[in-house]
Amino acid sequence: MRAFSPRCDKDSEIVTHRQDGGSPGLCTHVLPPAGRLPALLPMLEETYSRWNRREWISPDPLELVLPYEAPEDRETAAFIASSLAYGRVAQIVKSASSLLASLGPSPAEFLRGASPARLRSLCSSFRHRFTTGEEMGGLLAALGDILGEYGSIEKFLSRYVAETQDLVQALSLFSEELRLKAGIRRTFLLPSPAGGSACKRLFLFLKWMVRRDAVDPGGWTLLSPADLILPLDVHMFRICSVLGLTSRRQPDLKAALEATAAFRAVLPSDPLKFDFVLTRYGIRQEMDEKVLIQKCLEGQEE
Repeated sequence: MRAFSPRCDKDSEIVTHRQDGGSPGLCTHVLPPAGRLPALLPMLEETYSRWNRREWISPDPLELVLPYEAPEDRETAAFIASSLAYGRVAQIVKSASSLLASLGPSPAEFLRGASPARLRSLCSSFRHRFTTGEEMGGLLAALGDILGEYGSIEKFLSRYVAETQDLVQALSLFSEELRLKAGIRRTFLLPSPAGGSACKRLFLFLKWMVRRDAVDPGGWTLLSPADLILPLDVHMFRICSVLGLTSRRQPDLKAALEATAAFRAVLPSDPLKFDFVLTRYGIRQEMDEKVLIQKCLEGQEE
């Protein structure tokens, strides 16, 4: 499948044109797109070589996904874990671990065979911050329905990719249909790009399933790493702002697209290559975010 990128609307500070001989429709920033990245590439490559290893993953919900070898189990575990990836990381891992443990060694098989009533009962006492057991039970039932009908989450998403040839639009349809199947009215657990949200957890899920390196397990072929959008939370938004990769004042979808376009300008085939190591700053005690920011500022001065 040809690489494609999110379309750009007239209100965003992003333009559409052909870049590096790739397919039409690539979105890139109208200002100098790489911001401070070119001067910082040696430092980022060194950081990647040192820290982009599995021994540095914990604490992270990704550690719960890695044990699953079968693609349908990996994508199911990844979707569940990523959907809960908000709040303190220790609580995220605890909530996701508890939920996955209740689904047995093959979460995909469990969900395909369990009735919606059983899944809702299974989650009756579950709670993760704003996510209720009723909502999680509905999500599990929806995933079971999708796995039963399409065989995989990837094939379910492929319908909308084929229909729209646009990642943002495809994910919007995907999220809205999933929310409908789950019977969830609130958008927090399953946000849609159509609402302008950065959709960090949805893009994080795609990153895990599409990229393959020492950290990201991969498994999907529907998309390529070049198609991915940066999972943007407050922490990553702060770093991207310091690097001059976005002019937005809040971590929304437009900010994620701007930052992704900036990384794509210097890493066209893998714009999310440095995502993992950048998110380690502020999570691991050995990696101080203030030190990173200072290095970024020093690199700009040079």
